[in-house]
Amino acid sequence: MDDLWVLVLWGLKIWLFLIISLIMIPAMFGFSLGVSETYMTVLVKTLEWATLNIQKGKQKNRLLKTVRLIQREAGSMEKELEELRRSRPKPPVGGDFTLSDCFYFSRKGIESIVEDEVTQRFSSEELVSWNLLTRTNDFQYISLKLTLVYGLGIFVRYCILAPLRITLACIGLTWLVLGTSAVGCLPNGWIKFWLSEWVHVMCYRICARGLSAAIHYHNRENKPKKGGICVANHTSPIDIVILCNDGCYAMVGQVHGGLMGIIQRAMVRSCPHVWFERAEMKDRHLVTNRLKDHVSDKTKLPILIFPEGTCINNTSVMMFKKGSFEIGATIYPVAIKYDPKFGDAFWNSSKYSMVSYLLRMMTSWALVCNVWYLPAMHQQDEDAVQFANRVKSAIAHQGGLVDLQWDGGLKRAKVKDTFKEQQQKKYSNMQSLH
Repeated sequence: MDDLWVLVLWGLKIWLFLIISLIMIPAMFGFSLGVSETYMTVLVKTLEWATLNIQKGKQKNRLLKTVRLIQREAGSMEKELEELRRSRPKPPVGGDFTLSDCFYFSRKGIESIVEDEVTQRFSSEELVSWNLLTRTNDFQYISLKLTLVYGLGIFVRYCILAPLRITLACIGLTWLVLGTSAVGCLPNGWIKFWLSEWVHVMCYRICARGLSAAIHYHNRENKPKKGGICVANHTSPIDIVILCNDGCYAMVGQVHGGLMGIIQRAMVRSCPHVWFERAEMKDRHLVTNRLKDHVSDKTKLPILIFPEGTCINNTSVMMFKKGSFEIGATIYPVAIKYDPKFGDAFWNSSKYSMVSYLLRMMTSWALVCNVWYLPAMHQQDEDAVQFANRVKSAIAHQGGLVDLQWDGGLKRAKVKDTFKEQQQKKYSNMQSLH
C-alpha cells in the first residue's frame, strides 16, 4: 500500500512539473513553447477530415440541407404597406386605412412566432457540420471511422484536457488571490501599480492557457488607454479572461459572497476596481458618479463594461444600455467573435449554472476567437442613446455580427408597453401623412 502512495505522489510531482515548466512559466511571460500550436494544428486537421467524411456521407444518402423557415424582407413598414396597397382599391374619402393593412401585421406576427429573431439569440449557435462534440450532432451521417474518432475525442477531452484545465484554473485563481493580496500590502506608488497589472495579466494568461485559448488580437494600436471606458459585446464571462490576457482593466460589478467575493476583495486591494453593493446598483446616479470619479483620474486603468447586460450567442449585438455613454468619457469599442467550430462559448445562464458552464468549456476542444480594437469614439451632437447605438453598430460591423435594436433584458422579461406604443404611433403617423 505504501508503494502505491509513493507511485501516486511521484505521478503528481511529474504532472505538476510538466504543467509548470511547459505551460505556466511560458504563460507568465507571454510566450509559447509550441505545445498549443501543435495541438491546434492537429485539431484543425482532424475537424477538416471529419467534415469531408460527413459531406461524402450526405452525398451518398442525399440528405436535405437545412433551410430557413422564414425569409424576412429587409424593408420598412412604409414601403411594405405601400407595396401591399398597390393592388387594392383606394380607400373612401375620410380615411387612409385599408383592410389589407391587417395582412401586414398578421404576417409579421406569424413570422415572430415561427422564427423569433430575439429569443433565438439566447440559444447555442448552430453549425453547418458536426465538430465531434455532442451538442452539434444533428443526426448527421456517422461512419465507423467517425465513431472511433469521436470516442477517442471523448477520452482526450475528459481524461486528459479536463484535468489539465481544471488544474490550471485552480492555480491561476489561487495565484490571483495570493498575488493581489500581497501587492495590496504595498504603499501606493508606481511599483504597486506595475506589480498589480503584472499579477493580473499573468494569472489571466494562466487561465487562458487552461482553456486552450487561441486569441488573435487586431489593431493593437487602438487598445484602451487609462482614463477611458472599454465597451465590448458580451458572449460569456470568459470575455474578461480574453481581454485581460492582453492588458489590465478595472472591473465594474456587484459585490458577491463566497469564492467570488474572496476574489473580488483580493483584487480591489491592489487595483481600484469598482464594486457595488446590491442596493447601490439600483441607484443610477451613484453608479454614474463613481464611474465619473474613476475615469477623471488618468492614472487609473480603463474601465471594462459590457453594455448589453447579458450574454448573447455570438451571432448578434443587442441594445447597449446608455449608462456608460452618459459619463462623457472616451469610449474604446472592442469586438469579440468566437469560432464556434471548436466549442460553444455562449453562456446560457437560464439553463446552465456557472460551474456547469465552465465544465462544458473545459471539455470542449479549444477556445478560438478574434478580438478587434476599434478607434476611440467620442460623443458628438447626439444623446447617450444615439451614441450607444453608433458604438454598437461599429462593433457589430467589425465583428461580422447582426446589429439588433432589441433589449437583451427580453431574455427574462416581456416586451415593454412603450415599444408597442412606438409601433402604434408609427402606423398612426403614416395615416395622418397621407
